[in-house]
Formats: sequence, structure tokens, C-alpha cells
Amino acid sequence: MRALLVGAGGMGRAWAKNLVANDRTEIAAWVDVRPGAVQCAAEDLNLAVGGCYTDLSAALQSTQPDFVVDVTSPEAHPEVTIECLYFGCPVIGEKPMALSMEQAKRMIRASESSGKLYMVSQSRRYNSQITGYRGLIRQIGNLGILNADFYIGAHFGGFRDEMAHVLLIDMAIHTFDQARFLTGADPVSVYAEEFRTPWSWYAGAECADASFMMSDGSRFSYRGSWSADGSHT
Repeated sequence: MRALLVGAGGMGRAWAKNLVANDRTEIAAWVDVRPGAVQCAAEDLNLAVGGCYTDLSAALQSTQPDFVVDVTSPEAHPEVTIECLYFGCPVIGEKPMALSMEQAKRMIRASESSGKLYMVSQSRRYNSQITGYRGLIRQIGNLGILNADFYIGAHFGGFRDEMAHVLLIDMAIHTFDQARFLTGADPVSVYAEEFRTPWSWYAGAECADASFMMSDGSRFSYRGSWSADGSHT
């Protein structure tokens, strides 16, 4: 299977290694809007890439890939995904799908109308410790309250430092999805507040409190910070 990889940042490099390591896939082309970014990434990883591009449309036309892996920054996800779906390529993307619900719905409509699969990578529910934890919960009985504290000082640099709602948009989905996995229920309603601490290096709000009512009547509470230097949870 010939992959078109879009994005040559940190996650793009991780996906490149995964694609090359799989004997069923190859990187037919790699795209990044930054001139020289793909060549630099390929050289650093010592990978052979079919073609290096700065223009997605040109890469699609020239390569005719079997599928696309979108690891661009979140604001670029809708444009990349929709173009590739209508070109006729299935797409696997990174979370978050988009920065708004309307954008996400447009992406779903593009998948439905094109008849091509769009899927989003979401790996945390497959973590072995979380699977073991769910087994313990099942032994105890029905849940009433599930709590999660998330405190990490993540000095990424790059686009996350400039994002609005960086914790809720780019990170909290992992914990929220784990809550669905552990409870076996879906969220019905949520009350959430986000805020920015005085010492934060992020432009947007990097802390949040959220309280969910789940479809089984249980409650899930979340407290999180992405500017918590010290002992990480």
C-alpha cells in the first residue's frame, strides 16, 4: 500500500517510521508546506521517500496514493482531509479532528459523500494499564463517580504554544475517551471552565475543570493542567 504522508513535524516523523517499519506499506510521497522540511526529516531518519512536495494537490496528482496519513497541525486537518477524500483517498488522521464542531461535521460529510473511509487515531484506550484498570472496575461493580487528574508541564514549542484552548482541544480527548472506555458509557452533558495560569508559557488556556454526566447515570470529573512543572501524573 502506497501512502502519502502529510506533515513532517514530530508526529509526522513518528508516522514515517511506522509506515516504513510495516512490510505492507511504503511512503510514496511526503508533503510539508515548509520548504526543505521533508528532505530534512527524511535525512534525519535515514528514510528513502518516493517524492518530496510542498503542495498537497501536486503530490496527489503525481503519486495517486492508496491512502493518506494526515499529521498536520489541527487547523489544517479539515482542508487536507476533505481534499484527499474527494480525490478518492481514504484518510487516517491525528486527533483532534478539527478546531470546531462545524469543521468536524464537514469532514464527516466529505467521507460520506465520497464513499471513502476517514478514521482518527486514538490510542490511549488500548494502553495495557487502562485495559487492566477496566478489568478491576468490572470486578468491583457499577461505577458512580470516576475522577481524573492530569498534571503535566509539556514544553512542546511550535503550534501548541500558540493554540487557543490548547488543553481541551489538543490533549483532553485522550482522557475523555478513556473515561468512555472505563465506564462503557457516553457523555450526555458537560459543564467545563478553562483558564490560564500566570506562569503559563501558552498563549491560550492550558488548564481546565470539567464535569460530565454519562449515559449510565454516572459522573466523570476532570481536572487538568498542561503547565504543571514538577512531578507529573
